Amino acid sequence: MPQCIRSDNGPEFVSGAVQRGLQLVSVETLYVQPGSPLENGYAESFHSRLRDEFLKIHAATLWQCDFYSKKVMTLKGLRDLYLLIFLHVETRRVFIAPASYHPNEAWVKQQAEAFLEHTKETGLDTALVMHDRDTKFTASFDDVLKAGQVKVQKAAHCSPNTVAFVERFIQKLQQECLDYFVVFGEKHMNHLVSEMVAHYHEERPHQAKENAPLIRASSEPPKKKPKGLKAAAPPPDVVPIGDITCQQRLGGLLKHYERKAA
Repeated sequence: MPQCIRSDNGPEFVSGAVQRGLQLVSVETLYVQPGSPLENGYAESFHSRLRDEFLKIHAATLWQCDFYSKKVMTLKGLRDLYLLIFLHVETRRVFIAPASYHPNEAWVKQQAEAFLEHTKETGLDTALVMHDRDTKFTASFDDVLKAGQVKVQKAAHCSPNTVAFVERFIQKLQQECLDYFVVFGEKHMNHLVSEMVAHYHEERPHQAKENAPLIRASSEPPKKKPKGLKAAAPPPDVVPIGDITCQQRLGGLLKHYERKAA
């Protein structure tokens, strides 16, 4: 029997039931200082390795989803407009439902059906969907996914890092695009988001993917080099400025630079 147990100050550890149970077996509790996770470094390190190994095993079939809301201008004044965002962990590709002022049960159920249809069209495997405990994720939303042979996993309370990939994308969407605009209604929001998603998929380099776009703009497969031909000379270290072209979206907010075609 251990003499003491060290933990953080999470509600599951400081509850009266836990305290009484430990007192019955004469085990002392040692809590770390608030905001000092390194005082419990061994457990934190194990959690990190466990999370990394879980993602490596399940990334090909794992999706994360979350809501995002932004205040927009309407004829009735400022209103909250909602997006529902899905992210495939292995490929980092996203599916975003059209914006809505009313993310009610019927709407989220409809978006779950649209998400399943999207996964079939794109061929991205789907075995597990993770989301937080937002009350907008209703039981009917989970039921639609389960009917499509998809397991649903809810994140722990107050644990945004559990769905860190989709949270990170939402931060990109906000900081790189939506923060620069006063949005006027659903159509304006959907246009901004569609441009950002196209840039994110087809043009923006991704460090986790060797600084390559997630989806090639051209659907043509890469051409194979004919046998017997020598390899082409490597590109020069310095590319003349005249050989560079700039593609712009949203009035130049989103830019993509590439070499001109030969």
